[in-house]
Amino acid sequence: MVDDEPQILRAMRINLRARGYDVDVAADGGTALKSAAARPPDLVVLDLGLPDIEGTEVIRGLRGWTTVPIIVLSGRADSADKVAALDAGADDYVTKPFGVDELLARIRAVTRRMGATSDATPVVKVGGFNVDLSARTVEPPEGTAEVRLTPTEWHLLEILLRNPGKLVSQRQLLQDVWGPQYQTETNYLRQYMAQLRRKLEADPGHPRHLLTEPGMGYRFQP
Repeated sequence: MVDDEPQILRAMRINLRARGYDVDVAADGGTALKSAAARPPDLVVLDLGLPDIEGTEVIRGLRGWTTVPIIVLSGRADSADKVAALDAGADDYVTKPFGVDELLARIRAVTRRMGATSDATPVVKVGGFNVDLSARTVEPPEGTAEVRLTPTEWHLLEILLRNPGKLVSQRQLLQDVWGPQYQTETNYLRQYMAQLRRKLEADPGHPRHLLTEPGMGYRFQP
């Protein structure tokens, strides 16, 4: 738990320990990075406004050697701050003031995702469709037409399906699918997400699984 507000550190340490978590705390980014290197954590909850270095730099420092889940807990509600944190490698973003129950639910969600074994059969259910990420096939509901996806659609869909429940930023998707020179071409995402919804959503105009987070990115909701 990384935050420069002593009362938040104290309250969260008490709440988390009461629920069986071991908690290390740090009041600045430098201490957090040293502590994480000495005793690698299973989860990081991190404020962005730290007294020594910016929280996004702490995220980048951690991402240089670990895929540990990172939840940002910040008073910054602007979408640009959220996008910057997600692009740096954060898994989720909670805005202060926050409810302890909400934060605990987010912690449970990211730890469940990380707990899924990486060698499990890569078949993901999207509504009535079974999507096999290994074979790159889509099994439609019985009695419905076969579904074929283009290579670009597969690439985009795979990133979302491998991050269930996680907000994936527009910039990250554009960079991973099309390359760094396309990071502002958000119209590409709108076009391809519309195509995926037409093929995989029961009601493409009101999607339940391939969701848009306006101004930020997209999310696969199982």
